[in-house]
Amino acid sequence: MYDIYAIITGPLAWLSFAVFLGGSLYRFISLYQLARKKDGAVFQYMNLAYALRSIAHWLTPFGARNMRLNPVMTVVTFSFHIALFIAPLFVFAHVVLLEESFGIHWITLSDRVADILSMVVVFSCIFFFARRIMRPEVKYLTTWVDIVILIIVAAPFATGVWVFHQWAGFPTMTLVHILSGELMLAIIPFTKLFHMFLFPFTRGYIGSEFGGVRMAKDW
Repeated sequence: MYDIYAIITGPLAWLSFAVFLGGSLYRFISLYQLARKKDGAVFQYMNLAYALRSIAHWLTPFGARNMRLNPVMTVVTFSFHIALFIAPLFVFAHVVLLEESFGIHWITLSDRVADILSMVVVFSCIFFFARRIMRPEVKYLTTWVDIVILIIVAAPFATGVWVFHQWAGFPTMTLVHILSGELMLAIIPFTKLFHMFLFPFTRGYIGSEFGGVRMAKDW
C-alpha cells in the first residue's frame, strides 16, 4: 500500500501537473492561431470596456436575463463553481501538503466547511446529471463524454468526504481520491472543463461584438 501511495503522490502527481500545464499551453496557442487564421478581424474590435462589462454581468448571480429565467440552475451553477474552486485550494490537508512540498502556506477552511463545500460539488453534479437525462433539449446534446466528465469531477470530492469521515475502506479510498484528483487535473485542457480558462476570452469576445458592433447588451 505504501509503495502505491508513493507512486501516486510522486511520479503520477508530477505527470498530471505536467499534462495540465503543457496541455493548457498547447490549447491557448492553438486556439489563438486558429482565431488568427479563421477570424482575424475579431482582434480589431476587441474592446476592454465592453469585455469587462460583459464578464462582470455574467459573473454576477442573476445578472443576466437567462439566469433570472432559470433561478434553480443559476443557484446550483454558482454554488458548484464556488465550491469547486474554494474547497481544493483551502482544505487543510491540501495546504499542509503544499507547505511540506513547496514551503507554500495560506489560510485554510475548517474541516466542517470543507466537508460541506465538497458535498455541494457532489450534489451539484447529481443535479447536472439528472438535468442532462430529464430535460429533452439538454439530453439531445448530451454524449457519454459529458457523463464521464461529471463522474470525474464528482469523484475527488465524493472520495474526499469519504476519507474525511473515515468510513469503511477509507485507506483505499484515499488512493482513489488522489488518483481521481490527478485525473481531473490532467483532462482539463482536453475537455469542456477548459472553459474555466476560456471564459474571460469568449465572454470578452461576445461582449465586444455586442457592445462595439451591434450596439446592444449581451445579457
